[in-house]
Amino acid sequence: MNLRALIVAALMLLAGCASSARGPASAPAVVVSPATWQQIDRDIVVASRQSTEQVKAFARGSMEHWRIRVYEQTEEKFIPWFSSYWTQEWLSMKVSWYTLSAGGEQDASSKRLAAYLLEQYQERVLVPVAQEIDPDAILAQSTAFYAQLMAQQMPVIAQRYGVPVAQLNGHLQKIPAIALGPPPARDASLYQVVSTEPLNTLPAYAALIDKIHTEGGAKGIASTDAGMAPVAKRASQRMEAEMAPRGAASAVAAAAGKLVGGVISVGVAGIRAILQANDRPDSEALIRSSLGNTFDKAWLKLVQNPTTGVMAGTLHMAAQVEGNLGRGDEPSVGLGATPVEWRPPESTTQQINP
Repeated sequence: MNLRALIVAALMLLAGCASSARGPASAPAVVVSPATWQQIDRDIVVASRQSTEQVKAFARGSMEHWRIRVYEQTEEKFIPWFSSYWTQEWLSMKVSWYTLSAGGEQDASSKRLAAYLLEQYQERVLVPVAQEIDPDAILAQSTAFYAQLMAQQMPVIAQRYGVPVAQLNGHLQKIPAIALGPPPARDASLYQVVSTEPLNTLPAYAALIDKIHTEGGAKGIASTDAGMAPVAKRASQRMEAEMAPRGAASAVAAAAGKLVGGVISVGVAGIRAILQANDRPDSEALIRSSLGNTFDKAWLKLVQNPTTGVMAGTLHMAAQVEGNLGRGDEPSVGLGATPVEWRPPESTTQQINP
C-alpha cells in the first residue's frame, strides 16, 4: 500500500509539473455583439478625429516656430551678406562672366544669378535652421504623434466595453491605416500603426513618407526661385549698367600710368561704393518683400496641403481609418477617403497592453 501510494503521489506531482509547464489556460473569448463592435468602431472614429485635431495644433505651432527662425536667419545672415560691398563686387564679377558667356540668351545673367543666390540662401538660411527644426521633421513627428494618441485610446475603448485587449487587437488588424499597395509591405493595419515602436521601422510608414516627398517635389520648401528672380533681375540690371563706365574708367586708368591710374581706380571704387550704399535700402526692401511673399506661400502650402504638407501622413491614416469604419452621424473633418479593398499583412508587432 505504501508503494502504491508513493506511485500515485509521484504521478500527481508529474501531472502538476506538466500543467505548470503549459502555463495557465487562456481566458475564454468574450462574446461581443455586432452592436457593440459598431459602437467600438464609432469610438475609434471619434478618437481618430480628436487625435487629428491635436496633431494639427502641434504641427501648426511647430511650423510657426520654423517660419520665425527662417525669417530671423534671413534678416541676420542672408540680407547683410547680400548687401555688403564685397558681396556686391563679387556678384558684379559673376554677372560680367554670365553676360560674356550668355551666347545671346535673354536674361541669362539674371537667371544664373538667381540660381547662385538660391544656393547661398540654402547654405546661409535653410540648412542652419533645418538643424534645429524643419518641415520634414515636423511631418515625421506629426505622423508618429497621431499613432501615439490612437495607441493611448485603444485600451480605454477596450475597457469601456469590457472587451479583452487581445480581441480588440484582432479587430484592429482588420482596419487599414496605410493603404499604398501593391506590394503588401506598403499597407499596414491600424493595429500595426499603433503597436510598432518606433513607427519609422514600419515599412508601410516609410513608403507613405516617401510618397509624400515624391508628390511634394524634389525641391520642397527650397523652391524659392520665384522669390529670387526679381532680386536677381534687379541686381543684374544694375550691375550690367555699371559695367560700361567701369570699363571706361579702367581704360583711362591704364593710359594714365600706375600712380594716377591707381588714384582713378580708387576713385571709381569709391563712387561704386557710394552708389551701392545708396541702392542698399531699396535692394534690402526688395529682397525682404520678394522672399517674404514667396516663403509665405510655400509655408501655407506646407501647412494646408493634405497630400504634400506636414499633416499629410496623419491625414492619410485618419482618412483610411475613418473611411473604412464609417463616419457616424457627424460630418467629417475634411478627410475625403473611401473604403478600399485591403488585406492585412502578417504582423510581427506586439499586442497593446492596457
